[in-house]
Amino acid sequence: MIREEKMVQATEIRSPGPARILLFSQRNIYKPDVWRAGSREFEAIIQEVDEVDVLAPGRGRWFEQRRNYAQRVWKYSHFILNPGIQRTRLNKYYDLMFVICEGPLEVLHVNAIKGWKDYCKTSICLLTEFYQKNIPIYKSSLEVLAKFDHVLFTTVGIDAFRARLPGSVAYIPPGVDSVRFCPYPAAPKRSIDVLSIGRRSEETHRALLKMAHNNEIFYVYDTIKSLVPIDIEDHRFLLANNAKRSQYFIVNPGKIDSPEETGGQNEFGPRFCEGASAGAIMIGERPKNKEFDRVFHWPDAVINVPFGAEDIGEVIRDLNKDPDRQTTIRRNNITQSLLSFDWAYRWESVLRLSGLQPKPKLLERKQLLESLAKQAAKV
Repeated sequence: MIREEKMVQATEIRSPGPARILLFSQRNIYKPDVWRAGSREFEAIIQEVDEVDVLAPGRGRWFEQRRNYAQRVWKYSHFILNPGIQRTRLNKYYDLMFVICEGPLEVLHVNAIKGWKDYCKTSICLLTEFYQKNIPIYKSSLEVLAKFDHVLFTTVGIDAFRARLPGSVAYIPPGVDSVRFCPYPAAPKRSIDVLSIGRRSEETHRALLKMAHNNEIFYVYDTIKSLVPIDIEDHRFLLANNAKRSQYFIVNPGKIDSPEETGGQNEFGPRFCEGASAGAIMIGERPKNKEFDRVFHWPDAVINVPFGAEDIGEVIRDLNKDPDRQTTIRRNNITQSLLSFDWAYRWESVLRLSGLQPKPKLLERKQLLESLAKQAAKV
């Protein structure tokens, strides 16, 4: 893996050879919040499997003041301002420019790259959180997105965006570094009974906490609200190691406790991919989402327990009585993840859209994933 700190201070990271991909990264603009770890992970794998130049501009002078002013103008307006991001002018041609944005405001940072449409044959933007209800608010973001050849969303409510954007609009599922999260070939002991990361139901948490106090389970959960780790790469490594040592992994639809943020869209995030890749048995509310049903199509992919349920202890006790069912769930979760969830497959989809052929290192990674899947299927 390429560790993030090697490039965090650089505005531009050049490929040692002729790069065909320009990867625009937000890593020098924002703090490394834990929820950005997945995007960082995707960026790292793209660099491993392709020929990439990374463009990661930092904050310019008076960033906070300019950003606050720009945000007031951005909303409800088509006018685009630079929120204090370092400006860059390209001086070479690329087959593809790829951008990952966590939200609609981040799209506007692309405008700091001068002439990118002239120097990039194809442009693709991936958005992880842009909900239909926000379309009337972020008009300036739509103006920038309209310049892209393809816009990908990890949220399912994309029909309204198709009506507003001239380029192609498509859904792409969340992903994960399945190799990092896979318990094989080492197969560590699952010494953690229940792992809960991020948002949670207080009722369910209290029920699990009671079991832990009674020495019935070893329960690992968040105890602080800070979203900024000391080192985001170390944080990701810790999460993967805890997950593949866990019997059960708590999951729920994205922002389930903040429906006002999504406008009622029932979405699912990378947490499900992480749990499946680690071979944990996922327990929680199954998303009411057609894409989720397509992606997580096998039996018991999620043991459905409604958000806020207090009887989760009974569910766990019943599952513990059926070791054969547990083994089948773990095998299916790991195998399906290795064959479909890894970031390599997401990058392959991006290349397909841009008409580019995969590089040998991408094919090598897919071979590794297939090899691990065969090992998992035999267990």
